[in-house]
Amino acid sequence: MATTESVTLRDPSSSLTATYVPTAGMICTSLADAGIELLGQRRGLEAYVTNGKTMGIPLLYPWANRLSATTYEVDGTVVSLTVGTDGVRADEHGAPIHGVLAAFPGWRVTAGSENTLSADVDYGADTRLLASFPFPHILSQHITLSDRTLTVETTVTPTTATPVPLCFGYHPYFAIPDVPRGEWTFTAPTMRWLPVDDRGIPTGSSEKWSGASGPLGKTTYDDGFDDVAEGTVFTLSGGGRRIEVAFEKGYAAAQLFAPPGESLVAIEPMAAPTDALTRGTYRCATADSPERLRFSIRVG
Repeated sequence: MATTESVTLRDPSSSLTATYVPTAGMICTSLADAGIELLGQRRGLEAYVTNGKTMGIPLLYPWANRLSATTYEVDGTVVSLTVGTDGVRADEHGAPIHGVLAAFPGWRVTAGSENTLSADVDYGADTRLLASFPFPHILSQHITLSDRTLTVETTVTPTTATPVPLCFGYHPYFAIPDVPRGEWTFTAPTMRWLPVDDRGIPTGSSEKWSGASGPLGKTTYDDGFDDVAEGTVFTLSGGGRRIEVAFEKGYAAAQLFAPPGESLVAIEPMAAPTDALTRGTYRCATADSPERLRFSIRVG
């Protein structure tokens, strides 16, 4: 595995720590309370670096989850994606998945302290990245760990007059150790559910979903939603621990993932629903109006 130097942030007011690996796509590999790990480790960091197998809190950029085609069009420009080149990976059906920045080594740390970390990528300076997403911009993250809360702020700043589509997301995997999955309590708000076909692509239909509140039990999820209100909070609790995920700003879509046979739940903030890049259902950052999105994770 390539060199993966990590940075550990420490909350000045509690025993909470968060570990990031800038040289592996700015992935968060650990969120621990007094050494107790709260992120799903799945196959681990090495599988993420070598094969893009997600764990912890990875960034899915510039699109989250799947695309329905290997081409998309933006303002008359047709972009063709080639699986296996320029960072494009495919799922089991051959659909481009999770963008092109999985384990990307080109993040540049710009600032940091005991409990903060800032880094960016000059997207327009990398021809490999532009081949799959030809919209020059600066992508930056500012991470803060304070008052038992990990806050992730992501800013997209176009560097030309070309607007930049916002279709990205994050994929936080959560787990409550030493408590059986069936005893976890999960809450989610009222949202609009977006049914998918057998390839995991939204069908175009939708219906109101009344949310969730109660024991997770044997319930499984692999579902996408939109109409997520700003400030919405999801919770996962058990064994005296409580994790709150707040979609503070800019994340109007979500994916919930709780697969059978795995003791984890993913609560994914998304700037747009799955397949938005091919459907044109997204907003854009512009040179005179950069977009700053934010979500947070509070550990109770």
